[in-house]
This record gives sequence, structure tokens and C-alpha cells, in this order.
Amino acid sequence: MSENDVLFLTAEQAAALIRRRALSPVEYINAVLAAAERAQPALNAFVTLLHDRAREAARAAERQVMEGAPLGPLHGVPVSIKDQVDTAGIHTTHGSAIFADNVPARDDILVTRLREAGAILIGKTRMPEFGHKGMTDGPSFGVTPNPWDLSRTSGGSSGGAAAALAVGLGPIALGTDGAGSIRIPAACCGVVGLKPTLGLVPWEASTDAFGNYTYAGPMARSVTDAAVMLRSMAGPSPRDPWSLNGPTLSGPSAGLVGGDLSGLRVGFIERAANPRLDRDMETNARASLDVLAAMGAAVESVADPIDWIEFPGRVMYQGNFAVAMAKHLPEWRDRMDPVLLAFMERGEGFSMAHFRQAQYARTGLFRAVQALMERYDVLVSPTLTRTALPADFDAADDEVEVEGERCGITRQGWSAYVYPFNLTGHPALTVPSGFARDGLPTGVQIIGRWGADMDVLRLGALLEAARPWAQNRPPAMVTPAPGAALTGPPGQVLPVRG
Repeated sequence: MSENDVLFLTAEQAAALIRRRALSPVEYINAVLAAAERAQPALNAFVTLLHDRAREAARAAERQVMEGAPLGPLHGVPVSIKDQVDTAGIHTTHGSAIFADNVPARDDILVTRLREAGAILIGKTRMPEFGHKGMTDGPSFGVTPNPWDLSRTSGGSSGGAAAALAVGLGPIALGTDGAGSIRIPAACCGVVGLKPTLGLVPWEASTDAFGNYTYAGPMARSVTDAAVMLRSMAGPSPRDPWSLNGPTLSGPSAGLVGGDLSGLRVGFIERAANPRLDRDMETNARASLDVLAAMGAAVESVADPIDWIEFPGRVMYQGNFAVAMAKHLPEWRDRMDPVLLAFMERGEGFSMAHFRQAQYARTGLFRAVQALMERYDVLVSPTLTRTALPADFDAADDEVEVEGERCGITRQGWSAYVYPFNLTGHPALTVPSGFARDGLPTGVQIIGRWGADMDVLRLGALLEAARPWAQNRPPAMVTPAPGAALTGPPGQVLPVRG
């Protein structure tokens, strides 16, 4: 097996080979780390590469295989962790100079569970400062571009994870999603990303546990890998109240077990808060719907006049950042991302009445989606309105252009389909749906009933089987010769820590 073939194994394939002693965890980890080093100068996907720790863990994993010890479902499989998730003894910087020297004393429970499943941590992936935007760049580390076109963004805020997956730097990654931050980069980079049901996967890092709409979730190149990862992470944590009596992970509904979807009712969301949809995005989304219809599903457009609460959602989002980040301004303002500062300034302009009205609107949106779920089993939408934005797009002030028409800020013009389901709590999966004329990936989003995460994964797997995507790989230009400068501010070379 060539090194390139090894890099593009699924986690399920790699774990099976390791269990059969047909693949050495040590050789596997070495291949992934070497590829990550080669890709880092152009891709800038990692904050930290854990060379010594990962190799030590791989040697231990190999000993366990040879000794016949019980093995977890991800035994010997490399996983990357977003820089927002605590890792004991490993820098967790939140994409910010403020936390450049932050080394947590404990692992987040999800890191613990992934380790217990046998996964080997290879590095921490890039994110914008505190995950505030749908692009991955920042004043402290430069840009993490899209591996399909280095002039475009990888998306955000889990952009480093998505970019790394797309070029074979591990088959699975842990991302987080506060307003589409798993699904946006997954769609931009042509991989799979799931925002689980609220409470299914605990999120211990929330500063407002009871008002939370941020989620941790799996990212992968295959739906099966996302499902295996989800099963490894699901379950309550005493630090997350939503998880204590939250949904439990069960199998897919009986009507989804086979390939006959005659009982499935699908509602297609053609527009959310966005005024326009790129024709390639729509064509590829409809091609995915055609697959479901060919299997017997009844597909119809959602005609209900839903208020997708774009502005109230913005009030909560920017208002939260204004309050949470205010303590850092006296010392760090000059080194913080200007987009984050702009969001904070706008958030400071909202009153308590605005904020409470926005929370009431969140309840209204939840009930509107619940009403749709009485009529449909799943909802489907494009994940984004167009392919990845330019890497130098100003997310604070620039307007998104869709087929030459200016369509508003990113939340209106680009990612309007994703944030509503952070607010309602329903599971939302993005899977690749094809490519647009510009050569970049497109994605389709599947939204399920509360707790029906395995249903959306099952439908994603059916789409994957009918319209496979894993054979598509980004151009080789993302793995330049060693020693090239990293993407970043002019003249700045950005080494990974480790």
C-alpha cells in the first residue's frame, strides 16, 4: 500500500487493518505526521503537531495489538482536536494571542472518550480567534486556506480540521459548532460534518451552560467514520446540564434500515434568510434529493413562511461576544482580530430588551421547526449559498456575492442555512454534494428530528453510496517541499508548536 493510499484510508478501514495486524499503528502515525509537516507550509492547518506524544501512543497501541489486548473501535487511528477543546499538557490557544501560553491541566471529556476508544491525538487544529467567524484566519497565525484553491477560505471556525481531513492528515477530527462552525468548513473543503442534537454530545467549555448553542461534533471524510466517532463521544457529562437527561444514541429508524425510503417525507428548504442561491449549489442539492426520491422518498419544497431570525440570532451572537470578551480589551485590543472587535462593538449596542426579545425569537424558531417535523421526517437544504469565499474576505464589512449579486453579510448571504439549527438544537449533517464550476466542493445539509442523529447519518450514508465523494482529492500543490514559508501575514513564518 502506498503512503498516499494509507493517508486516505477511512478510520473504519484503518482500525480493521490494525486489528488484523495488516497495518502498523507506528507506521500509520509516522506517515500522517510526515504528510502534515509537508502540508503545513501551504495549509497552516495545525497549531501544534504532537510528534513525540503521538509516536509514543502509537508504539503503545502496537504493543496492545501484538499482546491481544481488547481494542477500541478507533484503536491506532489518528485524530486531530480543534484548538478550542482542552487537552491536558498541550497548548489550547483558542486561536488567540491572549491564550498563547495556555496549557490545560485536564482533558475535556470528549478527548478522554476518544482516547478510550483508541484514537491517537496527532495535533491541535487552527481556528479564528475564539471561533467568532466562518473563516479561519487571525492576526496571531495568518490564514488557513482551502486545499482545493489556496486563494479561498477553508471556512470556519473549524477550518484547520476540515482542511487537514481533505488532504489526508488523519481520517477524523473533533470540531465545534456555535453558528455553523463544523458544517461551514466541512462544506467548503468537501468533507462530512455533524452538529449533534443539543445534549447528545456534552460541551463542557460553555460559559453559559444553560443558554448554550455551541456543540462539539465529528468531522470526517466518510459518514461511517463520523458515526463511529459520534458513538464514542455521546453520553452525559456532569459539567453539561443539557447532557444529563439528554437524548440517547439509538439506531436509525426502521424505515431507513434498507434502501427503500417509501415512507420517508422530505422537506426541501430552498431559502432561509438568504436572498439568492448559486445555481450550482441548487443543482447539486436537488441531485441529492433526486437520489432520495429514486429510493421512494416523497420530496416537496417547504412553503411555510418561516422566520429564520437572522437579526435576533445576530443580537445573541454578537451580544454574547461583547460581554464575554470585554475583560480582554484593556490589555489585548491591539492584538485581537478586527472582525471580532467589530462584532463586539455591534454587540455592545444591543440592549437587554433586544437580547431577551432575541431569546424569545429562538423559542419561536424552535417551535416552527418542530411544526415542520410533524409533517416531514427530515429537512434538506444546501449547506451554503455558494462555494468558499475568498481567503481575504472581510467578514465584518464585506458583502457576500452570489452570481454577481450582493447578498449581505455572511450570516445572510452565505451561511444562512446553518445557524438556525444551532438555535433550535436539531441534529444537522453536511455531506459533499458535488463540485461547482469553480472546481470547489458543494455540500447538502440534512436536518433531523430532535435526537434522530443516526437517521441523518443513515441518509448521509445513502447519499455517499449513490454519489461517492471520497475518491476526490485536492491538488498536490498543498504539499510543497519542506521549508516553504507558511501562509500568514507578509514576511511571517509560522512554525507549529509541538
